[in-house]
Amino acid sequence: MTPSQPRRHARPAQPPRRSVFLWIAPLAGAAAVLAAAGTLFFSSSTSADPAGAASPSARASAGAIAPAGSSASDAIGIPDTSSAPPSPSSSPSSAPGRTPDTTGPFPFGLLIADRGNGRILAVNNAGHVVWKFPVKGSLPAGVPFAADDAFVSPDGKTIVANDEYHQVIYRIDIKTRKVIWRYGHFGVPGASDGYLHNPDDAYPLANGDIVVADIVNCRILQIAPDKHIVRTLGVTGSCADSAPRTYGDPNGDTPLPDGGLLITEIHGSRVVRLSPTGRVLFDFHVPVAYPSDAQIDSRGEVIVVDYSNPGSVVAMSQKGKLLWRWGPTSGPSRMDHPSLGTPLPNGDIVINDDARDRIIVVDPRSGRIVWQYGHTDRAGTAAGYLSDPDGHQPIPANALF
Repeated sequence: MTPSQPRRHARPAQPPRRSVFLWIAPLAGAAAVLAAAGTLFFSSSTSADPAGAASPSARASAGAIAPAGSSASDAIGIPDTSSAPPSPSSSPSSAPGRTPDTTGPFPFGLLIADRGNGRILAVNNAGHVVWKFPVKGSLPAGVPFAADDAFVSPDGKTIVANDEYHQVIYRIDIKTRKVIWRYGHFGVPGASDGYLHNPDDAYPLANGDIVVADIVNCRILQIAPDKHIVRTLGVTGSCADSAPRTYGDPNGDTPLPDGGLLITEIHGSRVVRLSPTGRVLFDFHVPVAYPSDAQIDSRGEVIVVDYSNPGSVVAMSQKGKLLWRWGPTSGPSRMDHPSLGTPLPNGDIVINDDARDRIIVVDPRSGRIVWQYGHTDRAGTAAGYLSDPDGHQPIPANALF
């Protein structure tokens, strides 16, 4: 982000690519995957493609962590099936015939929003693509797609993807790879009913609603399948960081197991936790330049990445104390605009390192990268390559891939 760019607007343009190459082998024996986000917040109501399996290689070294004291425009031609909204499931089912893969960090694979390539991929621990979107017939010819986040619904049947730069949210049927629902006006930002302005982190909830951070409008929306707004958190266009009344350019809205929400605010570099009733449980400053997409790990620590170059990932206590920071400033482990860090049960952190064209898994105890998908600083569409990957999710066991 340059000083001339308003912080609440879209993420900054990427810096020039570099030529360093690195490919990290998967680490065997990593722990199980996190559950998919699917709690209810404030509710009122085909064949696999090979993708360059990882080859054995020395792991990258990086110093250890530093301890510290309405509907979219019909012009795009996508059928609107919102009159028959998806049927949510309050209790996730198990996908038949799925056996956990214990050879790497993701027992059921990893979902990647490969924004620069206009696709969503599901990959396994060996680096093989087992599912992708779009395929022929998924979208009308000529309709661009650039999802920056993608999350599996709690019932495992659909994916919700937000396309921030095109101002829309999609729900995609996993089996048919078709768009079955959308919200927003394609390519047209706005603040009135049915419009979004840089939607980010659109999460599907167990009751079929979607919660999304509408960044430039400085609000969090909860949207029902029939597209009415269930709740608005914040005041549209009022961008002060003063929770729970207003929010400063929120880019994260993670649903929590207790039914509450974890909100990340760009303005003020703050993280706010709300109870299921909307009460502020904590609200603290994070010592990073551009916080993105905060998460809570199994110990209750708050994990936040700094969308900067060099980037970093920090862990905060729920009282706002910095516990540790990992952020090499040079070498192959340096991050360039990481936008999401997801904690795994064993303490490792999955990070999409956007401008270095890769997804990495970091062991913060040793300060080492232990798994990677994508070729560092080498964007591409070929097997094993990514381009500006801006979102990910460890795939839940019940996902119907």
